[in-house]
Amino acid sequence: MLDRLKAHLRLVVMNDETLEEKISFRLKPLNVFVAVGITALLLIFITTIIIAFTPLREYIPGYADVNMQRRVYSLSEKADSMERTLNAGDLYIQNIRNIISGGVPTAGIPERKDLKKTYYDTIKKLNKSKEDSLLRQEIESQDKFSIAIAAKATGVNDINSFLFFTPLRGTITTRFDVSGKHYGIDIAAAPNEAIKATLDGTVVLANFTSETGYTIAIQHANNLLSVYKHCSSLLQKTGAYVKAGDAIAIIGNSGETSHGPHLHFELWFNGSPVDPQKFMAF
Repeated sequence: MLDRLKAHLRLVVMNDETLEEKISFRLKPLNVFVAVGITALLLIFITTIIIAFTPLREYIPGYADVNMQRRVYSLSEKADSMERTLNAGDLYIQNIRNIISGGVPTAGIPERKDLKKTYYDTIKKLNKSKEDSLLRQEIESQDKFSIAIAAKATGVNDINSFLFFTPLRGTITTRFDVSGKHYGIDIAAAPNEAIKATLDGTVVLANFTSETGYTIAIQHANNLLSVYKHCSSLLQKTGAYVKAGDAIAIIGNSGETSHGPHLHFELWFNGSPVDPQKFMAF
């Protein structure tokens, strides 16, 4: 058998009509076998490389996209973030309605059950080295310091840092009284007096209700909201950006709970009503 593989053979290509020899090769069956085997191994190796390291493997049945799990996780996070944003928007609109109707805003957004697992609950399940724990502790302490400095610099937790513009000069007829559910002050002034914005902000409500008449509300920076009720007409529309001191409405006597020309002015900070007289002179 080995002698037959080592035998010398000649491969000849001839013209079928004239029997003229065109090309001839001297071959050994063993060399042919080795060449075919090497070619087959080379093809298998190239195919394996293509499947393992190129995107072409996604087209082979049974192989999934390597980034599919990452994209699914990213989309899940985005969907969860959008849902929380929508819930926050619904809560914000509901609180605006509660403020306009004289009620108390909702305390906060209820947490979803699947979001109660915190970051620390998750990392407890992971095997982390001592160096990793020290690095994580250092980074988290830096973040807390940065947040604390930013809050102090912007005055988020201190309403006294705001410089308010008095919306209307007049006489205080009814003062701020939380126990009596009067979450603002009533200011009597001459007819047709212009009402000014107390701070820069965006008009989030400019509408008419049967109880409070023409009402306008402005969202300011750092969770501060100002509300102006019982106007005779509104000078700004929802979505408009106003500066402190800009005219936004005209004093009036609109609404079922109004008794004479006046402005009912409310100031809300972090979802709680505050007495405007503590921060500005009327």
